[in-house]
Amino acid sequence: MAERIVQTAGREQLGGFAPMFAHLNDDVLFGEVWNDEAIDVKTRCIITVVSLMASGITDQSLMYHLQNAKAHGVTKEEIAAIITHATMYTGWPKGWAVFRMAKEVWN
Repeated sequence: MAERIVQTAGREQLGGFAPMFAHLNDDVLFGEVWNDEAIDVKTRCIITVVSLMASGITDQSLMYHLQNAKAHGVTKEEIAAIITHATMYTGWPKGWAVFRMAKEVWN
């Protein structure tokens, strides 16, 4: 069995304000979905980065997921190819934004 993904950011940051959201984030999204063995964690990391890119999310959540992708084996060459490919479908400005962040993570 692969290493289990555990997340506590929901409870730490929003537990007192939005306990249901914290539960869904920590227990459902990261506790169940991220730990479903149908897809390996590296692939989940790639899907997440591309999903955030497609949505135009280029804040700290994308930075976290880029770091997570690197930590789970996505190489600099792979992330460059992934971002280049996704740019053709999501838009040039999004590609530039994500490349700036990825360059910071992989350098």
